[in-house]
Amino acid sequence: MQINEIRSLLENGGFDDIFRVLYGTERSILDAQKKRYSDAVDAFRRLYPERTDIHIYSASGRTEIGGNHTDHQHGCVLAAAVNLDAIAVVSFHEEKMIRVQSAGYPADVVDLSDLSVQEGEAGSAAMIRGIAARFTEMGASIGGFDAYTTSDVLSGSGISSSAAFEVLIGTVIDQHYLSGRAGAVEIAKIGQYAENVYFGKKSGLMDQMVSSVGGFVFIDFHDTEQPVIERHSFSFEEAGYCLCITDTKGSHADLTDDYVAIPMEMGQVAALLGAEYLRDADEDMFYQNLPRLREACSDRAILRAAHFFAENRRAGEEARALSEGNMERFLCLVRESGQSSAQLLQNLYSSRKAAEQAIPLGLMISERVLGEQGAVRVHGGGFAGTIQAFVPLHLKEAYQKAMDALYGENSCHVLRIRPVGGVEITALI
Repeated sequence: MQINEIRSLLENGGFDDIFRVLYGTERSILDAQKKRYSDAVDAFRRLYPERTDIHIYSASGRTEIGGNHTDHQHGCVLAAAVNLDAIAVVSFHEEKMIRVQSAGYPADVVDLSDLSVQEGEAGSAAMIRGIAARFTEMGASIGGFDAYTTSDVLSGSGISSSAAFEVLIGTVIDQHYLSGRAGAVEIAKIGQYAENVYFGKKSGLMDQMVSSVGGFVFIDFHDTEQPVIERHSFSFEEAGYCLCITDTKGSHADLTDDYVAIPMEMGQVAALLGAEYLRDADEDMFYQNLPRLREACSDRAILRAAHFFAENRRAGEEARALSEGNMERFLCLVRESGQSSAQLLQNLYSSRKAAEQAIPLGLMISERVLGEQGAVRVHGGGFAGTIQAFVPLHLKEAYQKAMDALYGENSCHVLRIRPVGGVEITALI
C-alpha cells in the first residue's frame, strides 16, 4: 500500500477494527494506537523518503501464566500473547540488504551476501542475521528490506521484548518472501535458533512460540520439533479478574550467570538420572536417589529439579482449571507455583546481590493488598524484573496504586490477552 493511503486510513478509522482485536475497544486505546502507528509511518518516511510502498507488521509480547522455567527442560507451559507489541513499517527491495532502525537504538544493517555468524556482532543485528540465515537455509530467496520498528514491550519488562522482535522480523520475511508457508511454529523455532546461535543466549522456546502463535495457549515441548499446542479461550475479565504485570525496576545487569545456572543445574540432575532433560527423567527415581544425587551435585540443583517435576504438572492443572471455569482452583495453583519458585527454584533475587530484593518486596505488598482474593507470583525468568498478579476487578485501582507507589508511576500494567500472534496488519485492512 502507498504510504499516503495508509496515513489517510489511519486518520479516518480504517485501522480501527484490527486495533480493537489487538489492543482493546476503548476510544482512548484506539486513539493512542492511531497516533503510535501514524508516528511510526512518519518516522519511516523521514528515514527512507524514496520508499513509498509500505507494509506494517506486528508481533506481541507474552505473559507466562504457568510453567516457570520448564520449557528449557522440554516441559509444559501455559502462556498468553498480550496487547503490548512491536510493530514494523517495512518497504521491500532487491538490494540484498536489510536495514532496520528501531526507535531509540542505533540502526542495524545486515548484508545478505554473508549470513555467517559475525564475531563481535551483538544485539538485534545478530538476531536479524540469524533469522535471515535460517530462512535462507530453508530455501527462501530474500531480496532485502528497509524497516522502522517501535515497541511498547519494554526491554527487561519480563514480557519478552526480544522474542517479539524476533517474531516480528520472522513474520516480515515469511509473509513477503514465502507467502506465509513457514507458519507461526516454524517462525518461533527460527527466532530461538537466532537467539541461541547468533545472539549467544541459550533460551527455551516458550517466548517465541507464544508471540508467534498468539492467544491463550498450553504448550507441551516434549518434542520441540513438533510441540503440542492447545488453544484456550478463558477470559479473566468475564470471571471478574484482571491480569497485572508490575515492573519492579530491578537491574538485569550481571544476571546472566544466574539465568544460565538454572538450566545447567537442572541438566546436571537429569544427566545423573540418565536423561538429557528432566522431562525424560523418572521422578520416583529422583526422590529415591536423593542421597546419591547430593554426592554429585549441589543441594540447589536438587531443589530446582524438584521444582521442575511439580511445576510441569501444575501447568497442565492450571490449564484444566481454566477450561473448567474453576477460578478458585486456578488461583490456588498460582500461589503454589509462586511458593515453589521462591523456595525451590530460588529465582526471586540473585544470591550475589542479596540486599536487592525488589521482587520479594512486591510480592509482600501484593499479598497484603489482595489477601486471599487474588494471587501473585514472580513472572518469567526472575532475579529482577516483573511480578504477575490476578486481581479482582474491585481491587484493581487499589492494587495499581500500591504498586505504582512502590516502584513509580505506570509501573503496574493491566494486560489483555491478544488473540493473534505475528501478523501483517496491512494485509487485514
